[in-house]
Amino acid sequence: MDTSPNSASGTPSQGPATPRAAEAESYYGARKRLFIGLITGTSFLICTILLLFWVVPYIGLGNIHPILPYVSGAFLFVLIVVIAWASLGLVLHILKGRPVLGTQRIRGLTIKLFLPLMVLLARFLGIPKENVRHSFIKVNNELVRSENDTFAPEDILILTPHCLQSSTCTLRLSYDVDHCARCGKCPVSMLLRLRDHYGVQFAIATGGTIARRIVVQKRPRMIIAVACERDLTSGIQDTYPLPVYGVLNERPNGPCLDTLVAEEAIERALRMFIANPPPPVNLNALITPASRD
Repeated sequence: MDTSPNSASGTPSQGPATPRAAEAESYYGARKRLFIGLITGTSFLICTILLLFWVVPYIGLGNIHPILPYVSGAFLFVLIVVIAWASLGLVLHILKGRPVLGTQRIRGLTIKLFLPLMVLLARFLGIPKENVRHSFIKVNNELVRSENDTFAPEDILILTPHCLQSSTCTLRLSYDVDHCARCGKCPVSMLLRLRDHYGVQFAIATGGTIARRIVVQKRPRMIIAVACERDLTSGIQDTYPLPVYGVLNERPNGPCLDTLVAEEAIERALRMFIANPPPPVNLNALITPASRD
């Protein structure tokens, strides 16, 4: 993959984030230690259950053949070691900000195995599901960022929900975002400006099925997705192994109605993942009188 020469880590240096972008990039107070605690507890429970799967039928297996308890024990021991290694490697990856113990592919195990079990454990412990999703999105983004991969602009897709479009707009943008009048009443005009400036792809989806179809049609190698916690979490799961960097939307009018996004957070993500990005866009200069209303 292409690597930008602008920094030793392969990603261009970033200036300080604006307060709004910083809040979006912090995932509105999400804490990594919640994720670490849940994944540690989940791993312990899985290993305990696997151990019970061996202990309980131990006597019965011995009656079938003397060697069967040892064969099943060896198999389950390997599974326990793999799960313990994966969870430990993931925790160290989160804390150090770089892959350790050969865990470069650990994101897939987190998405496919640990997350559903962590949600169940959190429910049992009375932890709100949204807190788990916040923490998962934050950790996922850090795992994606720590890979230090950069891409050609045309291989990056900005994928957003249709609720970013003004509810009073009569134009249909889900089929072609270039139908936008760029009036500045919603974030779409600024996202189009970012698309044009950086040369990336941009699409609006009306739901999960349409989003998956867009990904198949456009064939990106990396996605910057804007959505709520639930849709971001499911989207990250659905599109794996494609790297997805999630940006939470803002919902001043409630869910799915005239939502907003910190455009600065989108641009910072673009500059993080594009090889040799152009100078940044002056987003403040793009705010029209209509967008201030």
